[in-house]
Amino acid sequence: MKKFALTAAAFAALTAAPLAAMESITEADADGNGTYSLEELQAAFPDLTAEIFATIDANADGEADLTEVKAAADAGLLAAAS
Repeated sequence: MKKFALTAAAFAALTAAPLAAMESITEADADGNGTYSLEELQAAFPDLTAEIFATIDANADGEADLTEVKAAADAGLLAAAS
């Protein structure tokens, strides 16, 4: 039972940071236009670089929409940057 509790605690700790980051992402849309600029995402992920943002911005329109951000998070791009 103790081993299960430790495993559960470790899992919760590992999954809490990405979940908190995703909550920050929804709040990061400072201008409320429904997309995220590099600067807005850097507010949630301070280590995010322009190069990683360019990868996230799949359609190269200079903004990342929520679908692109979620795909980046699933691919580990934001976790690596945070």
